[in-house]
Amino acid sequence: MAPTVVITGASAGIGRATARLYGGRGANVVLVARGEGGLRAAADEVAALGGRPLVQPADVADPAQVEAVAEVAEKEFGPIDVWINCAFSTVFAPFEEITAEEFKRVTEVTYLGFVNGTRSALKRMLPRDSGTIVQVGSALGERSIPLQSAYCGAKHAINGFTSSVRTELLHRGSNVHVTVAQMPAVNTPQFDWVRSRLSKHPMPVPPIYQPEVAARGVAYAADHPRRKQYYVGATTLATVWANRFVPALLDRYLARTGFDAQQTDRIPPAGQDNLFEPVDRERAADHGAHGAFDDRSHSRSWQETLARHPAATAVGAGVAALGAVGTIRRLAS
Repeated sequence: MAPTVVITGASAGIGRATARLYGGRGANVVLVARGEGGLRAAADEVAALGGRPLVQPADVADPAQVEAVAEVAEKEFGPIDVWINCAFSTVFAPFEEITAEEFKRVTEVTYLGFVNGTRSALKRMLPRDSGTIVQVGSALGERSIPLQSAYCGAKHAINGFTSSVRTELLHRGSNVHVTVAQMPAVNTPQFDWVRSRLSKHPMPVPPIYQPEVAARGVAYAADHPRRKQYYVGATTLATVWANRFVPALLDRYLARTGFDAQQTDRIPPAGQDNLFEPVDRERAADHGAHGAFDDRSHSRSWQETLARHPAATAVGAGVAALGAVGTIRRLAS
C-alpha cells in the first residue's frame, strides 16, 4: 500500500519540494499550511506526479487544528506512516526591535508547531508501535546568528525537545522513530514574505542550496530514521563543527559579517508579510518551492551523498571542520 505522509509547511519551500518528492513515489500526501493558494498548487503537483494529495489548511501553532488534521488524514488514507514537521515563521531584526507579540508568534509556529505535530503523530503511532517523525531542523539550531534570535531560539528548542522524546522512545523499546534533518541555507520564498526590519532585502547566508536538496535529505531521514540526525549540505557540517571547536571565535566572526551576509543590495519588498496571515491565501498568490536566488543556489550537495554512509560522513565532517576553522581563523585575524 502507498505510504501516508503528513507534511506541515507544505505550501512552499522545503515542505513543497518534499511533497513533490513523495508525490513522485505515489504516496498519499497530506498537505498542511495556512495558505490555500499554495496548498492547492502543491496538490496539483503531487497529483500530476502520481501521488494522492489531501489539502488541510491549518495553523500549526494551534494544537486543536493540528489534531484535526491528523484525524482527517487517517480517516481518508488510514494510518500515518511519516509525519514531517517543516512549518516555520520568523522575523529578521535585532532582538530589541522584535515585539513580544512577534517573538511569541515565531516561537508558537516554529517550535510549538513541531511539538503539536509530534504529539498528534505519537498519539496514533505509539499504539501501533510503528511510524516515523522527521523534524526539519537547521544549522542555526546549533549555531545562532544575529538578526534571527526568535528563529534560532526555536530551532535550538526543537533539538532539545526531540532528543528528550527520542530517549523516551528508546527507553520503551518503541518501533516509532524520530529524527532531525538539519538544513543549510535554502532558496525558499520566505525571504520575499518574511517580516523584516532590515534596511535591505533579506537573503540566506551563502552558500545556498535549492529546496530539492533539502527534500532529498528529509526523505532519506524518513527512510532511515534510526540515526539521531542528518546534516544536509557541507555548510551545515562546517557550521556545527566550527561551533564546537572555536565558538568564541565564531561569535566574533558572525558579529563582523553576519549582518551584511543576510542582506542583498536591493530595497526590501513592500507589502504583506506572513507572520500572522498567509500571503498565499488566494490561489493566484502561489509562490512555489523556490525563492529569488536560483542564480546562486546549488542543486547538488556532495555532503548529502556522504550522509548516507556513516564512515564517509565522519571523513566529510573532519574535512568540513578543518576548512571551517581555517577560514574563520583567517577572517577573524
